[in-house]
Amino acid sequence: MELSSLETARFSIRQAKELVKDLHAPSAKIFWVDFLATIIVGHACFALNVNSTQWLNASLPVEIVTKGLLLVASVLLFLRAAMFTHELVHLPREGWTSFRVVWNILCGIPLMIPSFTYYPHIDHHRRKTYGTDEDGEYLNLSHQPPTAIILYMLGTLVTPFVALARWGVLTPLSWLVPYIRKWTFAHASTMVMDILYVRPEAAKRVYRIMRIQELACFFVAWFVILHGPLIAKTWLDPFWVHAYAVSVCIIILNNVRTLGSHRWTGYGAELTFEQQLLDSCDYPYNPWVTELWGPTGTRYHATHHLFPSIPYHNLGRAHRRLMAGLPSDSLFRETVKRSLLGEIRELWQRSLAAKESTEKAIPENRSTWKHAA
Repeated sequence: MELSSLETARFSIRQAKELVKDLHAPSAKIFWVDFLATIIVGHACFALNVNSTQWLNASLPVEIVTKGLLLVASVLLFLRAAMFTHELVHLPREGWTSFRVVWNILCGIPLMIPSFTYYPHIDHHRRKTYGTDEDGEYLNLSHQPPTAIILYMLGTLVTPFVALARWGVLTPLSWLVPYIRKWTFAHASTMVMDILYVRPEAAKRVYRIMRIQELACFFVAWFVILHGPLIAKTWLDPFWVHAYAVSVCIIILNNVRTLGSHRWTGYGAELTFEQQLLDSCDYPYNPWVTELWGPTGTRYHATHHLFPSIPYHNLGRAHRRLMAGLPSDSLFRETVKRSLLGEIRELWQRSLAAKESTEKAIPENRSTWKHAA
C-alpha cells in the first residue's frame, strides 16, 4: 500500500515510520530466553500444584495460599507463553523454523492452541478486511447490546470442552469423512472472537502443517480425557480440576484484555485508516501491572497495528518514540488509554447506549407502520 494513502491531516505515516525505522528486527536471543524461561517455569508451577499433596505438608491456610499462588503463576506464565503465537504470525518465515517448532512442542500442542489456528490473524491487520466479516478477530461490540459482551465472556466456561471435542473427536472423524474435514477446517480450526467466522481455503503447506499439529493435539486431548480413569485411577481427578481452572482463567484474562485492545466501533464495513487507528488502544501506564494482563507487547495494541512487523520487545520503545516525536495534535495520542477497566467501562456504556437506541427505534417504527396502515 502506498504511504500517501495513509497520510491524513492529523497523522503522518511517513514521520512515524522514520521514528521507528530501526526497531523492526526481532532479537532471537530475547525470544528464546523469554519464551523458554516462561514456559518451563509455567509447567513447573502447574506440576507442583497438581502434585501438591505429595510435597506440601502444611496447615490448611498455608496450603490454600500456596496453591492459590501457584495457580496465579501458572495462569500468568502460560498466558505469556501462549501469546507468542501472535508473534509467530508476524515473524519472518526464514530463520525462525526452530523457534516455531519448539513453541508448538512446549506450548501450542500441550495447551491445544497449535500455531496453524492463528494463521488468519494476518487478516486482522489488512486495511481492507479489518473489522469486516473476513476478520474473525473483530466484533462490533459498541453497537451490540451488553448481552453480547456477557456471552463473549461466558463462552470461556465451555471453551476447554470445545477444545477437547475439536481435537479428540472431530480430528479422527475428519480423517474419515471429507465433508467433516472441510467443515472442520472452515468452522473449527481458527482462534477467533466471531463464532460465525468461516476460514477460507489455504495453501497446501498450511494443510500439511495442520495435519501434523492436529495429530499431536489429538493425543494430548485423549491424554487429558483418559488421565482420570487410566492414570489417576479416579473419576475425581485433581489433574482435570487444575487443568480446567488454569484454562478458564487464562481465557478469561485474555478475553478481558481483548475487550480493551480495541474500541470495537466498526459496523462491519471497511474502515478508513484514521478509523482503524482510533479503534485500537495503547496502555503505557503502570507497566508492572499491564505487562501481566497484556504480555509480549499486547498492551501496545495501537502501536502494533501501526507497525505489525515490530517485535514485541521493541513495541514499548516504539510507542515512546512516537509520543515524543509526533506533533502534539497527532491522532496517535488519542489511542493512549490510562486504564483497561476504564476502557471496558466505556465499551459497556456504548453498548448500553446502542441497546437504548434500538429499543427507542422500535416503538417509533411501530408508530410509523400504524399510521401507514
